[in-house]
Amino acid sequence: MRTRRLKSSSGPVPSQGHRTVLLHEAIDALAIKPDDIVVDATLGAAGHAVVIATKLGNKGKFIGIDADKNAVERATKALEHFHTLEIHLIQENFRNLQNILHKLGLPAQAGISTITKALFDLGWSGYQLEEGRGFSFLKDEPLLMTYADNTGSEALTAKTIVNEWSEESLADIIYGWGEERYSRRIARKIVERRAAKPFETSKELAELIKEAVPAKYRYGRLHPATRTFQALRIAVNDELGALKAGLNAAWSHLAPNGRVAVISFHSIEDREVKRTFADWEKQGAGKRINRSPIIPSAEEIAENPRSRSAKLRVIEKLAA
Repeated sequence: MRTRRLKSSSGPVPSQGHRTVLLHEAIDALAIKPDDIVVDATLGAAGHAVVIATKLGNKGKFIGIDADKNAVERATKALEHFHTLEIHLIQENFRNLQNILHKLGLPAQAGISTITKALFDLGWSGYQLEEGRGFSFLKDEPLLMTYADNTGSEALTAKTIVNEWSEESLADIIYGWGEERYSRRIARKIVERRAAKPFETSKELAELIKEAVPAKYRYGRLHPATRTFQALRIAVNDELGALKAGLNAAWSHLAPNGRVAVISFHSIEDREVKRTFADWEKQGAGKRINRSPIIPSAEEIAENPRSRSAKLRVIEKLAA
C-alpha cells in the first residue's frame, strides 16, 4: 500500500482531461459535514475529491484511494492547497478498504465506527485512455486493460485472456460482463485468429471484433468492440469482486446515519449495487435515500455524452 499523507486557502482545481459525472448530485446526496471522515474510493481525476475537501473542516478527514498511481498524483496536486485538512492518499484497490483503514489506525471494532461517508465512482477516468494500457479500441496500444501498475508476467491482462482462455470462457465473459449479443461469434473469431497470430494490441483486437459481427452491427451508436472491451476490463480487474468487497468494507466501518454513494455506468454494476443496498434495507440496517437511481440532467448529457449511462444510488446506515 503506497500512502501519501497531506496535512494540508482551498480552491477547486478543475480537471482538464476528464469531466466528473454527477458531481454535485453525489456530493449533495452524501450530505457532508465539516467533521466527517470521508472515503473517496476512486480518486480518478480528483473531481469529487476537491469538492469534498471544500466541505470538510479542520476536524474532518479525507481518505482517497485509487489503484492507478497517476490518479493519486493528480489528487496530490489538486489537494495541495488544503493545508488544514488531514488527507490520506493511497495507491491501492478499494477491494482492500478494510486493510487500508486498519493501517490508518481506523479498524472496525464492536460499537466503534471509523468513517461517516463513502463514495464509489465506478467510471474510469478519461485520462486512462491516454495512458497506453489498451483501454481504447481506437488506438494501437499494448493489450493490458489494467488499472494497477503491476503488469509483470504474473499479472492478468487482456492479452492473456484473449490469447489463452478457452473459446467457451471467452464467450461467457463477453456475454455475461459485456452483454454482447454476438459473444459466441466474437469468441470463435478470436480463437481462430490467435491460432495464426496472437493478439498484441488493442487495435488488432478491435479490428477483429468489427470483422466478426454482422455488417449492420458495425455502424450503430456504439463501436462494435465496446461491449467486448468492457467485459475484458471487468475480467482483468475483477471489478465485480472488488465492488462487493469494497462496499461490504465501507458498510462495516460506517457510522450510524453515515452514507454510501455509488455511481455506476453499466447495468451489471448497477444491479449489484441495487441488490446490495436492498439487502441492507431488508435487514433493517439501512435506508435507501433514492429508490430509483439519480441520473444526469439533459444539460449534463449534452455537455458530456459519456455521462448518459450513469446512475447514482445512495444508502444511509440506521442506528442499531
